[in-house]
Amino acid sequence: MATDERLVKKAIKGDDSAFLQLIELYKIDLYKTALSFLRNEEEALEAVQEVTYRAYKNRKSVKEPSYFKTWLLRIMINYCNDQLKKQKRVILNDEILNMQGAAESHTKIELKDAMQGLDDRSREILTLKYFHELKIKEIAETLQCPEGTVKTWLNKALKALRKKLEGNGGDLHV
Repeated sequence: MATDERLVKKAIKGDDSAFLQLIELYKIDLYKTALSFLRNEEEALEAVQEVTYRAYKNRKSVKEPSYFKTWLLRIMINYCNDQLKKQKRVILNDEILNMQGAAESHTKIELKDAMQGLDDRSREILTLKYFHELKIKEIAETLQCPEGTVKTWLNKALKALRKKLEGNGGDLHV
């Protein structure tokens, strides 16, 4: 992690090579996040390009080098949410479905239906926690809110997901 922080510090000071190394390091995370929100490969690739540009343009605004990844993910999430608002589409994070290990197709459909019924913040917090495996502290930094708030939101999102699953007569436990 110390190497990443050194690269971030160099990038903030204007070292283009260091910035490109960081993007190379995190491009898969950016792509997966974009794909999970936008559900279209072409749009996800375009999102990575746009977010890379925005991050490059605003790299001097990074306050804490150790949170560079969460800073990038926050830019991606904001970009994707803006795109979805423009398209007025409902999103579903299929990666959470896979990550949860829903092996049977009826279970996947049940979880997919339940996830579609959640609000954007709940899907967002579940994505960051379980898909990106971020810690509460990292999620708080990404969402720019207190850790206690993240814990509350995560708890509510999981309860809402459980309720949806139980309401569907499902036997999947979250």
